[in-house]
Amino acid sequence: MNKPRLLIADDHELLLEGLRRILETDFELVGAVTDGRAAVEAFTRLRPEVLLLDIGMPLLNGIEVARQVRRLVSDARIIFVTMQTDRAYVEAAFRAGASGYVLKQAAASDLIEAIRSALRGRRFLSPRIPLTFSQIAEDHSPEEFGGELSRRQREVLQLVAEGKTMKEIASILGISGRTVEFHKTAVMRSLGMRTTAELIRYAIAQKIAG
Repeated sequence: MNKPRLLIADDHELLLEGLRRILETDFELVGAVTDGRAAVEAFTRLRPEVLLLDIGMPLLNGIEVARQVRRLVSDARIIFVTMQTDRAYVEAAFRAGASGYVLKQAAASDLIEAIRSALRGRRFLSPRIPLTFSQIAEDHSPEEFGGELSRRQREVLQLVAEGKTMKEIASILGISGRTVEFHKTAVMRSLGMRTTAELIRYAIAQKIAG
């Protein structure tokens, strides 16, 4: 019997190696990437059965990765493996299409159970999270996690908050510098902001960037 195929996305190399050791006996690890944009590209190319994904990822945060992956494959199985215990993160993860939410502090058995649950079409929530699925809000403010902005605006905003120049952002996104400036200006106008510092504070407050 073929092993279920997994893709891992986490920007901590030591954690990636640890996950490999935990999972390689029961699963086939088809790839490991260290930024959010690479996660979307690798998922598109490799089409794993399960994507293991951190939330705090460079270039594109995990919530945005999940949104984009689910637009590509509506029934994609995504499990967040994260240190974030706040309710806002948990709710955002499941609204973005997560099949599971596992804490990095949890036992390896939790992660394996989450993967097996996802493969059976069931959801999994780490026992260390003091919530049940019935308590996870289905409705939410559109402003949470940049929901009031377009996908491209959120992408530009995270890169601005990470200190990337207009030229670097243009190269990363494959668009012109003028288009980057257009999106940045549109975000500032939409949010009523005047400075890049205000944008960065907003991105951090909304958890678009860490």
